[in-house]
Amino acid sequence: MEINNANLRALHVAFNAAFKAGLGQAASQYTQIATVVPSTTGSEEYAWLGQLPGLREWLGDRVVHAIGNHGYTIKNKPFELTVGVPRDAIEDDQYGVYTPLMTEMGRAAEAHPDELVFRLLKDGRTALCYDGQPFFSTAHKVLNEKGKEVNVSNVSDDGAGPSWYVLETRRALKPLIFQNRKSPNFVAKTAETDDNVFNAGQYVYGVDARRNAGFGFWQLAHASNKALTPENLKAAITAMDTQTGDHGRPLGISPNLLVVPKALKFTAKRILEAELVNEGGVQVSNDVAGSLDLLIADWL
Repeated sequence: MEINNANLRALHVAFNAAFKAGLGQAASQYTQIATVVPSTTGSEEYAWLGQLPGLREWLGDRVVHAIGNHGYTIKNKPFELTVGVPRDAIEDDQYGVYTPLMTEMGRAAEAHPDELVFRLLKDGRTALCYDGQPFFSTAHKVLNEKGKEVNVSNVSDDGAGPSWYVLETRRALKPLIFQNRKSPNFVAKTAETDDNVFNAGQYVYGVDARRNAGFGFWQLAHASNKALTPENLKAAITAMDTQTGDHGRPLGISPNLLVVPKALKFTAKRILEAELVNEGGVQVSNDVAGSLDLLIADWL
């Protein structure tokens, strides 16, 4: 290929098309567990995260409930992926060899939100949420019916096996948040006077984005690394079903999704689909059959 501006523009168009084709190749799962929030600044503060009060009978003047400022901020982070293509390879008409690489860049860019969201879910035992506790913790603070502060847990561990998660994802705010400031942008540095071309004989193609992931309400999630059995799953569901907010107010949480890594794929399917289970050598009805949808996460 003759190296000139017209041919380089045509090459950029072709590589950009390959990149966009890759964007459609990654099967995204993150929107099933995370609310997508557009961002317009370097960070977004979710001061309203906390328990909102329920309706009350209107007697006299309105009671204005102050929304607690927990100071939970999600700061957007920059991300990039850059590759170099030898100038000689383009000059020798070998650009077709690099087209699949551009497609793979697109696939990686499309999968990036999944990586962020599911990595955060996996790190939930140490990463902090809005109340200053790890998202999955035995010490979330709630006021009981007498106004006394008590600890509430959304994790049941014995340290033995891979983690699985029970979530409520039908609320306006899902258990996790994906915050997007700038979607992936495909750019190129191919001018003969660019340092990468002049000094290294490389055309540089890259993609950059700004985004991050954070936690929503911890009440909408429960984690466990106990063996995935009908009884343990039932206990996790019940723990979420019976949660109350401050002063004993029912939260009306009804979990609908079981999230598992691929290592628990067949165990989870068997538990949610089997009508009968073995308990002490006796076949009994499976109470959790069909109770939850199943998400087998690619990034856990």
